[in-house]
Amino acid sequence: MKQDNGLFRANGTNYMVPFVLITTLFFLWGFARAILDVLNKHFQNEMHISITQSSLIQVTTYMGYFLMAIPAGLFINRFGYRRGVVFGLLLFALGSWLFVPCTEAGTFDAYLFALFIISVGLVFLETAANPYVTELGGKNSASSRLNLSQSFNGLGCLFATFAVGQFLFGGDGNVEIPYVILGFVVLVIAGIFTRVDLPEIRHNDGLEEKAKYGREPLMRIWHHKFFVYGLIALLAYEIAEISINSYFINYVTGMGWMDDRTASMVLTGALAFFMVGRFGGSFIMRWIPAEKMLLICGCGSVACIMLVLMNFGRISMIGLLGNYLFEAIMFPTIFSLAVRNLGSLTKSASSILMMTPVGGCGFLLVGIIADDTDMVVPFIIPLLCYITVALYGFGLTVHREEHVDED
Repeated sequence: MKQDNGLFRANGTNYMVPFVLITTLFFLWGFARAILDVLNKHFQNEMHISITQSSLIQVTTYMGYFLMAIPAGLFINRFGYRRGVVFGLLLFALGSWLFVPCTEAGTFDAYLFALFIISVGLVFLETAANPYVTELGGKNSASSRLNLSQSFNGLGCLFATFAVGQFLFGGDGNVEIPYVILGFVVLVIAGIFTRVDLPEIRHNDGLEEKAKYGREPLMRIWHHKFFVYGLIALLAYEIAEISINSYFINYVTGMGWMDDRTASMVLTGALAFFMVGRFGGSFIMRWIPAEKMLLICGCGSVACIMLVLMNFGRISMIGLLGNYLFEAIMFPTIFSLAVRNLGSLTKSASSILMMTPVGGCGFLLVGIIADDTDMVVPFIIPLLCYITVALYGFGLTVHREEHVDED
C-alpha cells in the first residue's frame, strides 16, 4: 500500500504540531544572529574600533558553532531532540543576561564572552531543529518544509535589524536592554518545551542504537559523497551570507549613501527580500526539484554580486538587494539535500553541517580587505562562494536527471 506522505505527514502520522513548535526556534536564532550585524557597527561607533576589530564579534560567535557542533550532535543523539532544544535555550538565556555584567565591565572582550555563550546555545538549537524539520513529513518535501521553517528565521532577522537597529542608532545605545528582554522570552519558551512531547523519528536501518554514541556514524557519513559536497557548499554559503550581512551597514555608509540609522532600515528591507525569497522558494519547490532551484538561485546570486563589483554607484544596490532574494533558499535547501536518505546518520550529519557557520569568521578577511583597499573589493569573496553553491546545484541536477533517464 502506498505511504501517505506529504508536507507534514509520513507513514500515517501527522507532524503539524511538532513542526509549529520547532519553527518558533527559527525566529529566535534569526533574531540573535541578525543583532550581530547591528552590534558590529554599534561597537565601532561606541568603542572607536576598526572594521577588522569589530569582526571579532562574528569570529567569536561563529567559532562557537565550529567548536560545539559535534558535542551538540552527540548530546542530541544520546538524549533526543527535545532535551537538546531545552539545553540550548537555557544557554541562550544565560548568555543574554550576561550582557548586564558586561555593560558594567565596559570592555569589548566581556561582550565577546557573552556572545560565545549565546552561540553555544544556538548551535544546540540549530543542530536539533534543522534535521528534525526535514523528518517531519515526506522525503520529497523536506527542502520545501525546511525552507518554510527557515522563513521565520528571516522574520526574526528582519525584526532584529529594525527594532534593535533603531534603538541603538537612535541615541540610547544601552545594548543590554534588548538582550535582557530576549533572555526572558527564551526562558519562557524553554519552559514550554519542557512540557511538550516531541516525537523521536525512528529509522529501521540498524544504526539507531549505535548513533546514540556517535563515533561510528560520524565515520560513516564521510562515505556519502553528496553529503561531503553539501558540506563544502554550505560552508561557502555561510561565508558569503554572513560576510554580506555583517558588511552591509559598513558598505552603504562607507560609500557615502546614507547614515547608520538609515542603513539599518535598508538592511531590514533587504532581509524582507530574504524572507520573501524563503516563503516563495518553499512554495515553488512544491513543483520544481530542489536541486534545480538551488542551481537557478546560485546563478542569480553570482549575477547580483558581479553587478556590485562593477561599482555602478547606487545602481549596485540593485545587485546587493537582489542577492538577498536569490540566496534565501540556499541554507535550508543545501542542508536538506546533504542529509537526504541518511536515516539514523541524520543527527550526526547535522552536527557536522552545523560547524559551517564558522564561515562567519570570513568577515575578518572582508574587514582586512576593506581596511586595506576600498569598500567594493571585498565582494570578491562572496562571488567565489556563490559560484561554489551553483556548482553543487548543477552537480545534483545532473545526477537527478541521469537517474530519471535510467528509470
